[in-house]
Amino acid sequence: MYQFLEQTVDHYMTRKVKTVSCEVTMNELNDRFASDDFNAYPVVDDEGEAVGLVTKFDFLKCFALTLSSMVPRYDELMKRTVSDVMIHEFIYVSATTKLVRVLQLMVEHRLRSIPVMGTGQHLVGIISREDVMRALRDCTRGEPRAL
Repeated sequence: MYQFLEQTVDHYMTRKVKTVSCEVTMNELNDRFASDDFNAYPVVDDEGEAVGLVTKFDFLKCFALTLSSMVPRYDELMKRTVSDVMIHEFIYVSATTKLVRVLQLMVEHRLRSIPVMGTGQHLVGIISREDVMRALRDCTRGEPRAL
């Protein structure tokens, strides 16, 4: 377990990240969620800078009804764009962040993945729960298990 304490994001993150632009429609986003089976996509601008994050939860919030709202038409909702529903302020880490910190953020904020940012707002990767679990497995192999 001590080996895990020293591990950093750069050893376990996914470097080729699938992203979406602000102009992607909810219909297109729904298709991407279905085909990729991801829970979130970083949202990037034309220069490749991360400007937000869109999750399945953000997608579903569009369909939540409140007592003060009228039932919107499904077709109208599906024409909305990612920029209408994305999170503008999101949690991110750097490639040098310790995985212990990533784990803490994931548990504390119930996150499934966290974007990895380089200089500025440049997206360099993403770290997921599965990546952290793999690191834990890698670091604890060969160590005696507590009974």
